[in-house]
Amino acid sequence: METLVTLESFVRSAQSSSFSAAARKLGLTPAAVSQNVARLEARLGVRLFQRSTRALTLTEPGERFLREVSGSLDTLQAAIANVSQAAEQPAGVLKVSMAPALGSGYLLPLLHDFLARYPGIVPDWDFTNQPVDLIKGGFDAAIGGGFDLASGVAARELARVHIIAVASPSYLARITPPQEPADLQRLEGILLRSPLTGRLHSRTLRNREGEQVAVEMRPRMILNDPGSLCHCALMGLGITLVSTLSALPHLREGTLVRLLPDWYADVGPISLYYPGHRQLPAKTRVFVDYVVREFKRQDLAGMFDATRAAGGRGRKAAGNRRAL
Repeated sequence: METLVTLESFVRSAQSSSFSAAARKLGLTPAAVSQNVARLEARLGVRLFQRSTRALTLTEPGERFLREVSGSLDTLQAAIANVSQAAEQPAGVLKVSMAPALGSGYLLPLLHDFLARYPGIVPDWDFTNQPVDLIKGGFDAAIGGGFDLASGVAARELARVHIIAVASPSYLARITPPQEPADLQRLEGILLRSPLTGRLHSRTLRNREGEQVAVEMRPRMILNDPGSLCHCALMGLGITLVSTLSALPHLREGTLVRLLPDWYADVGPISLYYPGHRQLPAKTRVFVDYVVREFKRQDLAGMFDATRAAGGRGRKAAGNRRAL
Protein backbone atom coordinates (compact mmCIF):
# COMPACT_ATOMS: atom_id res chain seq x y z
CA MET A 1 0.00 0.00 0.00
CA GLU A 2 1.36 3.36 -1.01
CA THR A 3 2.09 5.94 1.67
CA LEU A 4 0.15 9.20 1.74
CA VAL A 5 3.27 11.28 0.98
CA THR A 6 4.04 9.18 -2.10
CA LEU A 7 0.57 9.67 -3.53
CA GLU A 8 0.66 13.36 -2.59
CA SER A 9 3.94 13.76 -4.45
CA PHE A 10 2.41 12.27 -7.59
CA VAL A 11 -0.89 14.19 -7.48
CA ARG A 12 0.63 17.60 -6.68
CA SER A 13 3.32 17.13 -9.36
CA ALA A 14 0.63 16.27 -11.91
CA GLN A 15 -1.53 19.25 -10.95
CA SER A 16 1.34 21.72 -11.16
CA SER A 17 3.34 19.98 -13.95
CA SER A 18 6.44 20.50 -11.84
CA PHE A 19 8.37 18.61 -9.15
CA SER A 20 9.61 21.94 -7.79
CA ALA A 21 6.13 23.44 -7.46
CA ALA A 22 4.86 20.26 -5.80
CA ALA A 23 7.81 20.34 -3.41
CA ARG A 24 6.94 23.89 -2.30
CA LYS A 25 3.36 22.87 -1.55
CA LEU A 26 4.41 19.75 0.35
CA GLY A 27 7.36 21.23 2.22
CA LEU A 28 9.80 18.78 0.62
CA THR A 29 12.78 19.11 -1.69
CA PRO A 30 12.30 18.61 -5.45
CA ALA A 31 14.63 15.62 -5.24
CA ALA A 32 12.46 14.00 -2.55
CA VAL A 33 9.32 14.50 -4.62
CA SER A 34 11.01 13.04 -7.71
CA GLN A 35 12.17 10.03 -5.70
CA ASN A 36 8.67 9.48 -4.30
CA VAL A 37 7.22 9.48 -7.80
CA ALA A 38 9.95 7.12 -9.03
CA ARG A 39 9.16 4.70 -6.19
CA LEU A 40 5.46 4.83 -7.10
CA GLU A 41 6.25 4.13 -10.76
CA ALA A 42 8.41 1.17 -9.76
CA ARG A 43 5.65 -0.15 -7.51
CA LEU A 44 3.00 0.16 -10.26
CA GLY A 45 5.28 -1.02 -13.06
CA VAL A 46 4.34 1.89 -15.37
CA ARG A 47 5.80 5.27 -16.24
CA LEU A 48 3.48 8.01 -14.96
CA PHE A 49 5.35 11.04 -16.35
CA GLN A 50 7.28 11.96 -19.47
CA ARG A 51 10.25 13.96 -18.19
CA SER A 52 12.37 16.51 -20.02
CA THR A 53 14.49 19.47 -19.02
CA ARG A 54 11.60 21.79 -19.93
CA ALA A 55 8.40 19.93 -19.11
CA LEU A 56 6.78 17.31 -16.95
CA THR A 57 3.75 15.74 -18.63
CA LEU A 58 1.52 12.81 -17.73
CA THR A 59 1.57 9.62 -19.76
CA GLU A 60 -1.74 7.97 -20.62
CA PRO A 61 -1.48 5.58 -17.63
CA GLY A 62 -0.55 8.61 -15.51
CA GLU A 63 -3.67 10.51 -16.58
CA ARG A 64 -5.84 7.51 -15.80
CA PHE A 65 -4.22 7.00 -12.39
CA LEU A 66 -4.61 10.70 -11.54
CA ARG A 67 -8.34 10.57 -12.23
CA GLU A 68 -8.71 7.55 -9.99
CA VAL A 69 -6.72 8.75 -6.98
CA SER A 70 -6.92 12.57 -6.81
CA GLY A 71 -10.46 12.76 -5.39
CA SER A 72 -9.77 10.03 -2.83
CA LEU A 73 -6.54 11.75 -1.78
CA ASP A 74 -8.34 15.07 -1.16
CA THR A 75 -11.02 13.30 0.86
CA LEU A 76 -8.42 11.46 2.94
CA GLN A 77 -6.42 14.64 3.61
CA ALA A 78 -9.54 16.55 4.63
CA ALA A 79 -10.64 13.72 6.91
CA ILE A 80 -7.24 13.71 8.62
CA ALA A 81 -7.34 17.50 9.01
CA ASN A 82 -10.86 17.44 10.44
CA VAL A 83 -10.04 14.70 12.92
CA SER A 84 -6.97 16.59 14.14
CA GLN A 85 -9.04 19.76 14.56
CA ALA A 86 -12.08 18.11 16.12
CA ALA A 87 -11.21 19.21 19.64
CA GLU A 88 -10.26 22.79 18.76
CA GLN A 89 -11.31 25.82 16.75
CA PRO A 90 -10.75 25.77 12.96
CA ALA A 91 -7.29 27.14 12.26
CA GLY A 92 -4.77 27.79 9.52
CA VAL A 93 -4.17 30.12 6.58
CA LEU A 94 -7.35 30.66 4.55
CA LYS A 95 -6.38 31.55 0.97
CA VAL A 96 -9.32 33.08 -0.93
CA SER A 97 -9.52 34.86 -4.30
CA MET A 98 -12.19 37.50 -4.90
CA ALA A 99 -13.05 40.48 -7.08
CA PRO A 100 -11.74 43.76 -5.58
CA ALA A 101 -15.12 45.55 -5.54
CA LEU A 102 -16.83 42.63 -3.83
CA GLY A 103 -13.95 41.98 -1.45
CA SER A 104 -13.26 45.52 -0.25
CA GLY A 105 -16.88 46.64 -0.21
CA TYR A 106 -18.74 43.64 1.16
CA LEU A 107 -16.44 40.92 2.52
CA LEU A 108 -13.74 42.85 4.39
CA PRO A 109 -16.40 44.38 6.69
CA LEU A 110 -17.30 40.83 7.76
CA LEU A 111 -13.77 40.04 8.95
CA HIS A 112 -14.08 41.50 12.46
CA ASP A 113 -16.96 39.22 13.42
CA PHE A 114 -15.54 36.22 11.52
CA LEU A 115 -12.13 36.44 13.21
CA ALA A 116 -13.74 36.95 16.60
CA ARG A 117 -15.49 33.60 16.09
CA TYR A 118 -12.47 31.84 14.58
CA PRO A 119 -9.29 33.46 15.95
CA GLY A 120 -7.11 30.61 14.71
CA ILE A 121 -7.82 31.40 11.04
CA VAL A 122 -5.43 33.70 9.17
CA PRO A 123 -7.04 35.22 6.03
CA ASP A 124 -4.79 35.36 2.95
CA TRP A 125 -7.00 37.14 0.42
CA ASP A 126 -6.10 37.74 -3.21
CA PHE A 127 -8.00 40.59 -4.90
CA THR A 128 -8.30 40.07 -8.66
CA ASN A 129 -10.97 40.40 -11.34
CA GLN A 130 -9.67 37.36 -13.20
CA PRO A 131 -10.79 33.78 -12.49
CA VAL A 132 -8.16 31.62 -10.79
CA ASP A 133 -7.39 27.92 -10.77
CA LEU A 134 -8.27 26.79 -7.24
CA ILE A 135 -6.16 23.64 -7.37
CA LYS A 136 -3.02 24.93 -9.07
CA GLY A 137 -3.19 28.23 -7.19
CA GLY A 138 -3.57 26.53 -3.83
CA PHE A 139 -6.77 28.44 -2.99
CA ASP A 140 -9.20 27.25 -0.35
CA ALA A 141 -12.05 29.17 -2.01
CA ALA A 142 -12.84 31.87 -4.56
CA ILE A 143 -15.71 34.32 -4.91
CA GLY A 144 -16.66 35.91 -8.21
CA GLY A 145 -18.12 35.23 -11.61
CA GLY A 146 -17.03 33.75 -14.91
CA PHE A 147 -15.34 30.65 -13.48
CA ASP A 148 -15.27 27.38 -15.38
CA LEU A 149 -16.59 24.74 -13.02
CA ALA A 150 -13.64 22.35 -13.18
CA SER A 151 -13.83 18.75 -12.03
CA GLY A 152 -13.72 18.53 -8.26
CA VAL A 153 -14.90 22.11 -7.68
CA ALA A 154 -18.30 22.98 -6.19
CA ALA A 155 -20.14 26.31 -6.50
CA ARG A 156 -22.87 28.00 -4.47
CA GLU A 157 -24.59 30.96 -6.11
CA LEU A 158 -24.71 34.02 -3.84
CA ALA A 159 -26.30 36.66 -6.08
CA ARG A 160 -26.77 37.76 -9.68
CA VAL A 161 -24.49 40.35 -11.29
CA HIS A 162 -26.64 43.17 -12.67
CA ILE A 163 -25.21 46.01 -14.76
CA ILE A 164 -26.79 49.47 -14.70
CA ALA A 165 -26.12 52.86 -16.32
CA VAL A 166 -24.84 55.62 -14.01
CA ALA A 167 -23.43 59.13 -14.25
CA SER A 168 -22.56 61.98 -11.91
CA PRO A 169 -24.97 64.87 -11.19
CA SER A 170 -22.44 67.28 -12.71
CA TYR A 171 -22.43 65.39 -16.01
CA LEU A 172 -26.22 65.12 -16.07
CA ALA A 173 -26.47 68.89 -15.60
CA ARG A 174 -24.74 69.33 -18.99
CA ILE A 175 -26.89 66.95 -21.03
CA THR A 176 -30.45 65.89 -21.69
CA PRO A 177 -30.74 62.68 -19.63
CA PRO A 178 -31.53 59.57 -21.68
CA GLN A 179 -35.10 58.30 -21.60
CA GLU A 180 -34.54 55.10 -23.60
CA PRO A 181 -31.49 52.84 -24.10
CA ALA A 182 -31.15 54.12 -27.69
CA ASP A 183 -30.50 57.62 -26.30
CA LEU A 184 -27.15 56.41 -24.93
CA GLN A 185 -25.70 56.33 -28.45
CA ARG A 186 -25.43 60.13 -28.56
CA LEU A 187 -23.75 60.42 -25.15
CA GLU A 188 -20.16 60.04 -23.97
CA GLY A 189 -19.37 56.59 -22.66
CA ILE A 190 -16.77 55.33 -20.20
CA LEU A 191 -16.23 51.89 -21.68
CA LEU A 192 -14.64 48.68 -20.39
CA ARG A 193 -12.11 46.65 -22.39
CA SER A 194 -11.86 43.04 -21.28
CA PRO A 195 -8.44 42.37 -19.67
CA LEU A 196 -8.76 38.76 -20.89
CA THR A 197 -9.80 39.19 -24.54
CA GLY A 198 -8.92 42.82 -25.26
CA ARG A 199 -12.40 43.43 -26.66
CA LEU A 200 -14.75 46.21 -25.66
CA HIS A 201 -17.57 44.92 -23.48
CA SER A 202 -20.93 45.11 -25.23
CA ARG A 203 -24.10 45.09 -23.15
CA THR A 204 -27.66 44.17 -23.95
CA LEU A 205 -30.08 45.85 -21.56
CA ARG A 206 -33.43 44.32 -20.70
CA ASN A 207 -36.49 45.45 -18.79
CA ARG A 208 -39.02 43.58 -16.69
CA GLU A 209 -41.34 43.22 -19.69
CA GLY A 210 -38.69 41.15 -21.46
CA GLU A 211 -37.64 43.72 -24.05
CA GLN A 212 -33.94 43.71 -24.94
CA VAL A 213 -31.84 46.45 -26.53
CA ALA A 214 -28.14 46.30 -27.47
CA VAL A 215 -26.40 49.40 -26.12
CA GLU A 216 -23.67 51.40 -27.82
CA MET A 217 -22.10 54.59 -26.55
CA ARG A 218 -19.67 57.03 -28.10
CA PRO A 219 -16.30 56.30 -26.42
CA ARG A 220 -15.08 59.12 -24.21
CA MET A 221 -12.49 56.87 -22.62
CA ILE A 222 -11.70 53.15 -22.46
CA LEU A 223 -10.41 51.29 -19.39
CA ASN A 224 -9.51 47.68 -18.67
CA ASP A 225 -10.18 47.88 -14.92
CA PRO A 226 -13.83 47.56 -13.81
CA GLY A 227 -13.05 49.32 -10.54
CA SER A 228 -12.00 52.49 -12.37
CA LEU A 229 -15.29 52.96 -14.22
CA CYS A 230 -17.07 54.46 -11.23
CA HIS A 231 -14.13 56.73 -10.43
CA CYS A 232 -14.21 58.24 -13.92
CA ALA A 233 -17.97 58.63 -13.78
CA LEU A 234 -17.60 60.44 -10.44
CA MET A 235 -15.31 62.92 -12.22
CA GLY A 236 -18.14 63.78 -14.60
CA LEU A 237 -16.41 62.31 -17.65
CA GLY A 238 -19.46 60.49 -19.00
CA ILE A 239 -21.88 57.62 -18.53
CA THR A 240 -20.73 54.13 -17.63
CA LEU A 241 -22.29 50.70 -17.26
CA VAL A 242 -21.24 49.09 -13.97
CA SER A 243 -22.40 46.40 -11.58
CA THR A 244 -24.85 47.36 -8.87
CA LEU A 245 -22.43 46.16 -6.20
CA SER A 246 -19.85 48.72 -7.42
CA ALA A 247 -22.38 51.53 -7.83
CA LEU A 248 -24.36 51.11 -4.58
CA PRO A 249 -22.12 53.16 -2.23
CA HIS A 250 -22.09 56.09 -4.68
CA LEU A 251 -25.82 55.87 -5.33
CA ARG A 252 -26.51 56.06 -1.59
CA GLU A 253 -24.26 59.10 -1.24
CA GLY A 254 -25.83 60.78 -4.26
CA THR A 255 -22.48 61.15 -6.03
CA LEU A 256 -23.77 58.93 -8.84
CA VAL A 257 -27.28 58.73 -10.30
CA ARG A 258 -28.84 55.69 -11.90
CA LEU A 259 -30.11 56.27 -15.43
CA LEU A 260 -32.82 54.25 -17.18
CA PRO A 261 -34.01 52.69 -13.90
CA ASP A 262 -36.19 50.12 -15.66
CA TRP A 263 -33.26 48.74 -17.67
CA TYR A 264 -30.34 46.49 -16.69
CA ALA A 265 -28.12 43.67 -17.94
CA ASP A 266 -27.83 40.31 -16.16
CA VAL A 267 -24.31 38.97 -16.75
CA GLY A 268 -24.47 35.89 -14.56
CA PRO A 269 -23.99 34.81 -10.96
CA ILE A 270 -21.59 35.72 -8.20
CA SER A 271 -20.69 32.32 -6.76
CA LEU A 272 -18.60 30.90 -3.96
CA TYR A 273 -16.26 28.20 -5.31
CA TYR A 274 -14.48 25.60 -3.20
CA PRO A 275 -13.15 22.01 -3.47
CA GLY A 276 -16.17 19.77 -3.88
CA HIS A 277 -15.18 16.78 -1.77
CA ARG A 278 -17.30 16.12 1.28
CA GLN A 279 -14.60 16.40 3.94
CA LEU A 280 -13.65 20.06 3.61
CA PRO A 281 -11.00 21.36 6.00
CA ALA A 282 -12.71 22.98 8.98
CA LYS A 283 -11.35 26.46 8.12
CA THR A 284 -12.89 26.27 4.63
CA ARG A 285 -16.18 24.80 5.82
CA VAL A 286 -16.83 27.54 8.39
CA PHE A 287 -15.87 30.25 5.88
CA VAL A 288 -18.28 28.90 3.25
CA ASP A 289 -21.09 28.61 5.80
CA TYR A 290 -20.42 32.10 7.19
CA VAL A 291 -20.41 33.85 3.80
CA VAL A 292 -23.60 32.08 2.64
CA ARG A 293 -25.33 32.93 5.92
CA GLU A 294 -24.29 36.61 5.80
CA PHE A 295 -25.42 37.02 2.20
CA LYS A 296 -28.84 35.75 3.25
CA ARG A 297 -29.02 37.71 6.51
CA GLN A 298 -28.08 41.00 4.89
CA ASP A 299 -30.11 40.24 1.73
CA LEU A 300 -27.16 41.17 -0.45
CA ALA A 301 -28.67 39.33 -3.41
CA GLY A 302 -31.71 41.57 -3.11
CA MET A 303 -29.59 44.69 -2.80
CA PHE A 304 -27.68 43.80 -5.98
CA ASP A 305 -30.94 43.10 -7.84
CA ALA A 306 -31.46 45.94 -10.30
CA THR A 307 -35.14 45.14 -10.68
CA ARG A 308 -35.82 45.52 -6.97
CA ALA A 309 -33.76 48.70 -6.83
CA ALA A 310 -35.80 50.10 -9.70
CA GLY A 311 -38.96 49.52 -7.71
CA GLY A 312 -37.60 51.27 -4.63
CA ARG A 313 -37.02 48.16 -2.53
CA GLY A 314 -33.24 48.40 -2.90
CA ARG A 315 -33.03 51.75 -1.08
CA LYS A 316 -35.05 50.45 1.86
CA ALA A 317 -32.97 47.29 2.06
CA ALA A 318 -29.78 49.38 1.94
CA GLY A 319 -30.90 51.23 5.02
CA ASN A 320 -31.12 47.97 6.96
CA ARG A 321 -27.64 46.85 5.99
CA ARG A 322 -25.15 46.85 8.81
CA ALA A 323 -21.43 47.61 8.58
CA LEU A 324 -21.25 47.55 4.77
